[in-house]
Amino acid sequence: MHAWEAIQKIVDYIEDNISDDIAIDELSELAGLSEFYFQRLFTRLVKKPVKEYIKLRRLAIASNELKNKENRIIDIALKYGFNSHETFTRTFKRNYKVTPEEYRNSDCGLNNFDKPNLLLNYVMVDEGVPLITDGLVLEYKREVLEKEILFLGVKGYYYFEKGKMLGERPGLSEPDLIWKKFHQIKHNIKRNEDALIIGVSYHGDALDDYSTYFVGLEIDSNDIDNNYDIFILPKREYVICKFEAQNDKELGEVVGKAMKYTRFWLREHGLTADGFFPEIYNSKKSDASYMEMWIPFKKRENK
Repeated sequence: MHAWEAIQKIVDYIEDNISDDIAIDELSELAGLSEFYFQRLFTRLVKKPVKEYIKLRRLAIASNELKNKENRIIDIALKYGFNSHETFTRTFKRNYKVTPEEYRNSDCGLNNFDKPNLLLNYVMVDEGVPLITDGLVLEYKREVLEKEILFLGVKGYYYFEKGKMLGERPGLSEPDLIWKKFHQIKHNIKRNEDALIIGVSYHGDALDDYSTYFVGLEIDSNDIDNNYDIFILPKREYVICKFEAQNDKELGEVVGKAMKYTRFWLREHGLTADGFFPEIYNSKKSDASYMEMWIPFKKRENK
């Protein structure tokens, strides 16, 4: 068994027993490692110490239950190992910048610390070969966009923590609010029936340490409306990651995993992303569990 497989076994065990008392010595014994080495290896592979990881996963799962107002907050807190309403509230606010009550009564989404799939750090696939793992199907190919695509929609800004990808940075999801704003105005945008939808992160005119996020619909050049923002997907070569999950909910949950694997895939092919990171959806599809990431790339100086 590889070292990562031993830690993945523990990650799976934690998820299956997330509402139970979980002791470090129990986990190290299950992994077949000393407590000292187990904790060092876990932190190196998962990017969080064991106890902090368990806390973050409990918060993530508890946050899903908060939206059901029939669930009392104190009951959710106790279910996931927080010994009081105050402790749960303090921990929740420290990670998400809002209290459980504020989140419950808001329309905002959250970025959670996801359960990792460590296999994605060690298995490489060639272009055109699907990778199937943990309810996730990924496939990569290179394609040249011969003509730029014009999108009309809305944009906003979010704080960008360098070195942290989606699924690694708990907090409020500012892009989620921008998507909600887009869905409110999209019917005002003139577009073709099969128009593409884009969600894209780039620096743009954002302040230092922030990124711009744009959501919009593909339009013809003569349908520009100055009441909305514009993004142009330039003609160039892209690595396209075809990406599907079993349903809409799983799609949202595994986007972070797909992004992390894409970073690994690019590195192993001597490439790096170049400036922006578009997510492409087909507005005509009723099955929203499919998307593509179009990654502009350049050669990596040091592979």
